[in-house]
Amino acid sequence: MLKLFGYWRSTAAYRVRIALNVKQVSYNSVSVHLVKEGGEQHKAEYRALNPQGLVPLLVDGKISINQSTAILEYLEERYPTPALLPEDLYAKAEVRSICQMVACDIHPLNNLRVLQYLTGELDITEERKGQWYHHWIHKGFEALETKLLSHKSKGPYCMGSDLTMADIYLVSQVYNANRFNVDLNAYPRICAINEHCMTLSAFSDAAPENQQDAVSSK
Repeated sequence: MLKLFGYWRSTAAYRVRIALNVKQVSYNSVSVHLVKEGGEQHKAEYRALNPQGLVPLLVDGKISINQSTAILEYLEERYPTPALLPEDLYAKAEVRSICQMVACDIHPLNNLRVLQYLTGELDITEERKGQWYHHWIHKGFEALETKLLSHKSKGPYCMGSDLTMADIYLVSQVYNANRFNVDLNAYPRICAINEHCMTLSAFSDAAPENQQDAVSSK
């Protein structure tokens, strides 16, 4: 059985949980608390598994894969049904484009270690940290909203009628934005896609607040 090292609030780990649920792949979840005791991801035991000291980490037998994008691509090839990438060459590139807009240009700038660096080493106030966070969410979501509107007439998902990886990346990032009280009223298409996806058990069951380590953290 697969083993997923993650943390309930990790946006990247959330992506992987959704994908595993969509593909109905069983896995064991191992919590790596990113805050307790300075962050369990920094401990030698975890660093031995993942030298980068981040989550998620997927272990499949003797194989270990870090970085959520690499994990999702691995799962797509390992468990091809149901597919999360379209067969059409352009549509596949469009899905990957949306995923990378989130994973490369939005999420890294509001990642926990970046926010901790701002308020720690750089001594930024909580208010200024919030401004930083909101600025980059809005910059990213403005572009995403425009791109997603071009597919609106085709159906309720990012690409229209079919659920793809793009929806997984979008929903996890919307959760993150809501957590930090970003006003999303200017992005009705993003909000509509998120609302639709959250009616699916694959998404709702993977939601951060429904994870066992979320319950134990309260």
